[in-house]
This record gives sequence, structure tokens and C-alpha cells, in this order.
Amino acid sequence: MNRTHGTNELSALTATEAKALLEQRKVSSVELVDALFARIEKHDRSVNAFTERFEQRARAEAQRADEARARGDSLGALHGLPVTVKESIEIEGSASTLGIPSRTSIRAAKDAPIVAETRRAGGIVLGRTNVPQLLLSFECRNPVFGQCANPRKLTHSPGGSSGGEAAALVYGGSMLGIGTDIGGSIRLPAHFSGCVGFKPTQDRLPNRGLVAGIPGQEAIRSQCGPMARSVDDIALFLRALDMDALSRADGRTPPMPFGALDSVQLRGVRVGLLEHDGILAPSRANIRAVRRAGDALERAGVEVVPFVLRGAPDAIKDYFAALSSDGANTARDIIGDAPVDVTLQSVFLAAKLPAKARLAAAKALEIAGQSLTAMVLRALGERSVAGFWKLVASVRARRFAIERELDEAGIDALLLPPFATAAVPHTFGAQFQQAASYTMLFNFLHWPAGVVPVTTVRADECDREATLDAVVRRAREVDRQSLGLPIGVQVATRAWKDELCLALLRVIEEDTRNDDGVPARVIDP
Repeated sequence: MNRTHGTNELSALTATEAKALLEQRKVSSVELVDALFARIEKHDRSVNAFTERFEQRARAEAQRADEARARGDSLGALHGLPVTVKESIEIEGSASTLGIPSRTSIRAAKDAPIVAETRRAGGIVLGRTNVPQLLLSFECRNPVFGQCANPRKLTHSPGGSSGGEAAALVYGGSMLGIGTDIGGSIRLPAHFSGCVGFKPTQDRLPNRGLVAGIPGQEAIRSQCGPMARSVDDIALFLRALDMDALSRADGRTPPMPFGALDSVQLRGVRVGLLEHDGILAPSRANIRAVRRAGDALERAGVEVVPFVLRGAPDAIKDYFAALSSDGANTARDIIGDAPVDVTLQSVFLAAKLPAKARLAAAKALEIAGQSLTAMVLRALGERSVAGFWKLVASVRARRFAIERELDEAGIDALLLPPFATAAVPHTFGAQFQQAASYTMLFNFLHWPAGVVPVTTVRADECDREATLDAVVRRAREVDRQSLGLPIGVQVATRAWKDELCLALLRVIEEDTRNDDGVPARVIDP
């Protein structure tokens, strides 16, 4: 093997670059694994991305991968590539605690299908990564493993709930990760931290072995998906999977292989540019980023048109309603005597209020100019069985209505911000859930959606107009602390058009790669 590569150089490779070097015998799997563990040892004390490391097993598997390659044997499309896995995804012998102390002794009997298939394809699992309590926050902190920091600014969150995955990718502790997403939990960390994240169409990948924060809540469901440093890495991972085997492991998953991105025809595609979803206005940096991404798509022959999605606000109200339909009782029971994270306290309290008290409080908030908080308060709360069925019928109807909106405008895909601001400082996620509406929408719709980093916040973008609304004031506080933080853009397409979504993301990534202010691939915290 060529031993001229330094630890920092190896840890900064994309998975696609690493695969090419492995196949050319210019680097070994052992070297890659050692380089990533060296970065973890150097930086994870300050970032706290990892909850568990499998150093002995990973190094042994890397050695076997190198020996197989030397013999001319292939272990699969991920042969010898290091991978990390979110703590909520089952790995044999490990506990998926979701940050709940009472769950530390509950060990998985076997790997989740997505992990087992990753191993079968030759991937080497280095460890598991940090999450927020019950996966219900876009921050990343819990009583079992503590707080995970954003490597780009340690005072800020890396995002959630797949925050540990994003943090590890950005400081060089991973080059390919598996996360889950129920409201942006893959895409928000990608945006906050400056990497790439992709949520496939609902059930396009198997969700068996994903431990849910609210078991039994399936009006809005979580979806696993990959995180990486480039769109090509995402495609590499998806095309490495045996979809027939995954379909057998989870009957909801179709035996539908992922196609090559180069075969996707982009000319004639019509993209709606959605600057504001009608909930919380995005920052100036977010608006600049989506416009820049729109220019990139137009240069590739894509038609980009301004678009307003009328059904988005009502869809978000139903999203909040669905997740709180039990009055937060399930979540409270799981947490038990453990402390409740600050980002969840107000939502739990509001969900438990009697309906009359909630509605009266919402009315008072509206009179006081707090319309965004009132909107969430009206949506939250415990429902009867009949009330829940009525809500599920509403969710279904709104999905069809949004599809009709796109049909009427001839829209194939949407380009929009992933969040209303850049990464939030720690604890700022409290009473700021409305900012995540831009990603929640596509869990509601079951559509594929992904995020790529495009730029960073400039000095003239660190403010916004003040209003009486407390949520807008919170956004202004975040903006004022955002200088230099990553800004990503989000692309979403209709269900089962995952390859189109990724192809559009790749165009944006390639066109913006040499811009001033594009976030560095890997940094020292």
C-alpha cells in the first residue's frame, strides 16, 4: 500500500474518493479506520458525537477486508469503507437508549436490517452516535450521553436528531453515516453542520430495527437514510444495497433498486422555488442560498419558477397534532423520572393542558401578537379515538391537496430552505419548533428530500426585522449569532422520485462547489 497519506488527509476523504483509493490499492481499509479513530480520539472529547465505539471489531474487519482485496475477492460495493450509525438504530448487543437512563440495559438481539445489509455490502461500523432525548428535538442532548456540539462552533447545536452523525462527519470521525428522520432529523443536522443528508421516500429503505421515540405513533413515521460528505457518497451507499434482501427483511420496503444518477433526465424538469412556507420567514442567508441554488439548476437546463405552497401551513398544524395526539403521555411514561430536556418542556406542558385551557391560551396569545406560538398551541393536545381518526383523515386529505397544487402548476420538485435560520445555540430549540416546518413538510407528505451545503452566513445577514412575536424574536437572536455558520438548501420531489431528488442536489453541489463561503468538508473544532 502507498503509505504517504496523512491521518488528516484520509479522514477528509469522501466515501467515493476512499473507495477509489482502496480499489487502486493506494490506501488500505486499516489505514482509513485508524485515521478516523485518530480524529475521534483527538476531537470527540470536545464534540461528544459518539456514544459507543467498536474499535477492536472495526480494526479486525478492516484487516479482513484488506486481506480479501489482496486475494482479489470482493466483499461488496462498500468493501472496507468505514460507517457510523445513529444510536436509535439497533445493533446486536447494544442498547438504543434514546437518551433515557432506564433503557441502558435493553440490548438488541440482532442488527437492524439496514445495518446488517451495510455490513453485507462490506461496510465497517466504527460506532454509534449521539441523539436528543427521545429523538424529539432538533438539538442533540440527553441525560445519558450529554450534549453533542457543532464542530464548526462548539457553542451551537449540530442539529437533531441525527446530530452525532453530522458532527462526526464534519470533524473527520466518519465518512458515511446512517441516520433517521421524522421531522428533519437527517436534513437539519446536514444544514446546521455543513454536510449532506438524504431522507428517502417513506419505506424506500427498511425501518425495522429503528427504535421510535413515541412507539405506536404512525400518523407521521420516521425514515432511515444516509448522511455523507457528497451526493455521490449518498448514491454510492444506496446503490450498494440489495433491495430484494431488504424487502424480505421489511415487507413495507419494495424490492426497488436505486438507479444511477447519470441516467436522470433533467431538461424539462420544473422546480418550484419556495422561499417561505408561510410559517416562519427564513433568514437572509437562507434566501440567498436558495436563489443561488436556483441559478445552478437553471444552468443545467432545469426550469425554476417562484412558487407558493398554499397547503403548507395547514399540513404543519396537522403534523404537530399527530405527534401530540396522546397528550405526550407515551413520551412522559418512557422518560419516567429522568429530567426532561429544556427543548421538550414547553411542548409537553402544552400537550397536557385541557382543551379549553389550551384554546383560551392560544386566543390570548394571538391577541398579544404571538401567532406562531398560538398556532402550535392550537394543534397540540390529547384526542379521543374518534378525534384521532378525524385527524388522520385530515392528514390524508391534505397530502392529496398538496399534490394537486403541484399538478396544477406543473411542478416536479421543490427547492426551499431546510430551516428558518442557521444552526441554533445550545438550548435555543426551546419554543422554536416552528423553524423546522420546512423539513417537517416532507415527512408529512412521505416524499424524498435532501440537503446540501451551499454557503455560510455573511456579516450583512446576521439580523432580521423585529416584531412582537416571540418566535420571530428568537429567530433574530439566532441570526445575530450565525456569522460563518453553514447554510444548506433542500430539494424535495414526489414519492418514489428519489433519484431525481439526488440528481438535482448533485447539480447544486457541483455548481456551488467553488463559490466563496462554501463550508469546508472537514474541520478541526
